[in-house]
Amino acid sequence: MKQEILSRIQKKFPLVPKPFEEIANELGMQEAEVLAILQEEKANNIIRQTSAIFDTKRLGYTSSLVAFKIPPEKIDAAVEIINSHPGISHNYERNHDFNIWFTLAVAPDSKLGLEKTLEILAEATGAEEYIMLPTLKLFKISVKLNTTGKDDKKEKVKKVKHTEIELTPLHHEVIKRAQYDIKIESEPFKKIIDELEITYEQFFAILVELQEAGIMRRFASILNHRKAGFNANAMVVWDVDADKGEAIGEAAAAFSAVSHCYLRPKYANWPFNLFTMVHGKTTEETNGIIAEMSKEIEAKSHMPLYSSREFKKVRIEYFTPAFEAWEAQHIS
Repeated sequence: MKQEILSRIQKKFPLVPKPFEEIANELGMQEAEVLAILQEEKANNIIRQTSAIFDTKRLGYTSSLVAFKIPPEKIDAAVEIINSHPGISHNYERNHDFNIWFTLAVAPDSKLGLEKTLEILAEATGAEEYIMLPTLKLFKISVKLNTTGKDDKKEKVKKVKHTEIELTPLHHEVIKRAQYDIKIESEPFKKIIDELEITYEQFFAILVELQEAGIMRRFASILNHRKAGFNANAMVVWDVDADKGEAIGEAAAAFSAVSHCYLRPKYANWPFNLFTMVHGKTTEETNGIIAEMSKEIEAKSHMPLYSSREFKKVRIEYFTPAFEAWEAQHIS
């Protein structure tokens, strides 16, 4: 039953005053049982965070995946420098000459911008070379680990709808609070509505509005991959024909074990343009999934990049003074 609950909170977290009671009712359990199981999983660091997941770009931030080539003896110092930037959400060492991979975002009011920020980081870390890999086309971003072993190998991927809405001060206040981890308790949203002096109906209506506009991707729990038993997670990169990239990307995204799927630019020193994150419990399982994908993906070549070390994996904190403070330290 624990695995069923973990699966449920990853896929569609109930946006109701008592979400754990709703999950309990669905599974024929008591709310107290569900809370006890999830509180234990949280204490064991199986559950990383339960919160709203926002589209960074729709909030006005500019972001990119970046790969640095760092001499091995400089990695630890370089990672400390990179991770000091508040826009770094993920940072890994991977098995390639481009060995440090991270995602970087800069705020809407950034004075430096993305490229200048990268120049500063590259110089400070002693990077021998780097490539910037912004998203050209997003096919999928949805981490849902198959905790039950019952998920189908393929899934239908919903196309993200983007509609423009005017973000009011209340929208911003909701975003500021909903981005943080909620407590696993009977009414986890009560603190937010009390602080904002609004009703549950108003709060959930705003979250639904943000989701329907594509600004909030979803509200869900994210599991700690390794703690949940998924120890073989590979960023698989594919060299595909750009003219066929959209159809190939959609085919790759349909695999349930793929959590992220993007088209990114190619360079003279980097021929791969389709990026897929593939999750498995063992290297053999993940390699098997990659082999299945390769039968359906028309690619000139592909390469799995496994992470050897995880240096950072957090959610960016939106609309905080940290970005301005970092830039103030680094603007000459």
